Amino acid sequence: MGMLESILLTIATAATPLLIAAIGELVVERSGVLNLGVEGMMIMGAVTGFGVALTTGSPWLGVFAAILVGAVFSLLFGFLTLTLVTNQVATGLALTLLGLGISGMAGEAFVGQPGLRLARLDIPGLSDLPVVGRLLFGQDPIFYISIALTAAVAYFLFRTRAGLTLRSVGDNHTSAHALGIKVIAIRYMAVMFGGACAGLAGAYLSLVYTPQWVENMTAGRGWIALALVVFASWRPWRVLAGAYLFGGVSIGQLHAQAFGVGIPSQLLSSLPYLATVVVLVIISRNRRLTMVNTPASLGRPFVPDR
Repeated sequence: MGMLESILLTIATAATPLLIAAIGELVVERSGVLNLGVEGMMIMGAVTGFGVALTTGSPWLGVFAAILVGAVFSLLFGFLTLTLVTNQVATGLALTLLGLGISGMAGEAFVGQPGLRLARLDIPGLSDLPVVGRLLFGQDPIFYISIALTAAVAYFLFRTRAGLTLRSVGDNHTSAHALGIKVIAIRYMAVMFGGACAGLAGAYLSLVYTPQWVENMTAGRGWIALALVVFASWRPWRVLAGAYLFGGVSIGQLHAQAFGVGIPSQLLSSLPYLATVVVLVIISRNRRLTMVNTPASLGRPFVPDR
């Protein structure tokens, strides 16, 4: 029973940064923008969160700083793609490379430094329940924020007028502009929200998942988050399910190594990424499933009439 509880806790911890980053990117793509710079914004959030927390002694200040840096970094992407109308794919890739480079340079002084961990909640009585106690009532605050964020995005997109407006921009920006909707402004806000989520996901890695700074510690999680959005067909609750599925695969390979399974550790470590490729291949074979919720204007540049 104790081992089951430990596995479930580690799955939740592994899934949380994927969920937060993917939910942010889902909103961005629903507005018709494809931002491949999630990995770069996550790593910038990780180094900023760790550095600020270490300097100030407050993990929460580190979290807020990471969110701010992620949003500011996304503004660079927004300026290039929405204002200067550069290619979104190339700009997103450049943003990732830029983030990896800057984080490596800025975090050099933090390597080997003991980090600060964001404290977990402890509700007397409820946290002591077997199996579900620590899983539901003894997690870190960002875990609960990730669940609330998923619910809030689902409600916003499909139950509010503002969400309908954002989806209309992603589906047909020309018609939305003709109706007087400020397409560029809405896309800027969506891009900033996605950047803030990526920054928060990065802070989770360096303040909760492994409270330390290691260069390239995102380890491709930004790319998995991008794949999760497609896997979930641009639906928030499916993103939640997908994040925990991929989190389970990540943790499963670690436990398999601990149990001494006779499979090379390199192959086991690649399982999350192999699972990502397999899922995308399966989805791409069903074109109808892929096109059902895909924003029609995704990745297409928009230049308003002068």
